[in-house]
Amino acid sequence: MQPASVNPATLRSRIGAIFRVTSGNFLEQFDFFFFGFYATYIAHTFFPASSEFASLMMTFAVFGAGFLMRPLGAVVLGAYIDKVGRRKGLIVTLSIMATGTFLIVLIPSYNAIGLWAPFFVLLGRLLQGFSAGAELGGVSVYLAEIATPGHKGFYTSWQSGSQQVAIMVAAAMGFALNALLDDAAIREWGWRIPFLFGCLIVPFIFFLRRKLEETDAFNSRRSHPEISDVFRTLVKNWKIVVAGMLMVAMTTTAFYLITVYAPTFGKKVLLLSASDSLLVTLLVAVSNFIWLPIGGAISDRFGRKPVLITMALIAIATSYPALKFLAADPSFYSMLGVLLWLSFIYGLYNGAMIPALTEIMPAAVRVAGFSLAYSLATAVFGGFTPAMSTVLIEVTGDKAAPGLWMSFAAVCALLATLFLYKQESQLHHSVKKNFG
Repeated sequence: MQPASVNPATLRSRIGAIFRVTSGNFLEQFDFFFFGFYATYIAHTFFPASSEFASLMMTFAVFGAGFLMRPLGAVVLGAYIDKVGRRKGLIVTLSIMATGTFLIVLIPSYNAIGLWAPFFVLLGRLLQGFSAGAELGGVSVYLAEIATPGHKGFYTSWQSGSQQVAIMVAAAMGFALNALLDDAAIREWGWRIPFLFGCLIVPFIFFLRRKLEETDAFNSRRSHPEISDVFRTLVKNWKIVVAGMLMVAMTTTAFYLITVYAPTFGKKVLLLSASDSLLVTLLVAVSNFIWLPIGGAISDRFGRKPVLITMALIAIATSYPALKFLAADPSFYSMLGVLLWLSFIYGLYNGAMIPALTEIMPAAVRVAGFSLAYSLATAVFGGFTPAMSTVLIEVTGDKAAPGLWMSFAAVCALLATLFLYKQESQLHHSVKKNFG
């Protein structure tokens, strides 16, 4: 039986649709955050090595390997969602994600099962990455398709907003664990508790997703492309996909820098307490949650392009100086102030970028195109931000070096934005010339 179409006629139905579709994003980001935050403990459990740096790098490499699976998931699962519908596709992505999460929770330590331990951790991350490749795109497109006229930026901002809620809950849970358990207990078994919590909420998220209704935009199409047609269309529009990837580069780098990597940066580089680092991360998530819908609403009012260009220029000019200031004065308040500034940049940029990316992709391959561009950016930039930051600090001896990585991503985003909107302007000019 075909699910009824979404009819967001009331505030209650709109909120319900947003809550149901973003619930899977919550689980994804919840698990990713804890993998990054407890990287040192995961390294101790599954990746023992001769030096702490080598052990941590192996852990971050596995963390990043999950992101390398995202482009594959974006193409395969994204094409599937474009063919069968948003509702069915998002239930499949949730199933795969849940499998990866359960696998990581249940794996014994390296001391117990040897090389099987890191192998199964890697397998769990690959499954999570494969699922996440289409999850974010599917959710973003769903929100764009149920948005009321003139409010697409505001609606799509809640995709990222749900991730900030996950960061808030995760940071609060980590803060509580640090208060209740000593470091030895957390190192040996306590780090698994948050992942277990993620497993326990999976049935509830499945319940929400099963009640998700299909969008009018999808149901109204006379035909839906076969998966092979989606692949051909993606290849034909490769310039848009690549430019979209570069436009996403800034948002994914900024996000993983100020959330997933921030606690490790605070503890291992700035030598702040774990509690201070977690509290900063919690407040940054709150800040992100506030700025994201504001960025979306501003882009609805003034256009995507002005917001994207302005925030990219600000990021280029201030990312490294801000982290240089923090490295010179590594206190709780300095870290909070600097990361809140980067949060402001990220929130306004991402609020405009998500709807822009849904708008530039051809309608027939909207999920696959969006997901592939976003996944490539996350694989090349965001997912490896913790590892790249660690390497840059180690090689240069400069604690502010991650700011250079963010500035580079912002340059890529600026050039891509200029290219995409130049292409759009030329297309509109051509249509006007040919059809008057």
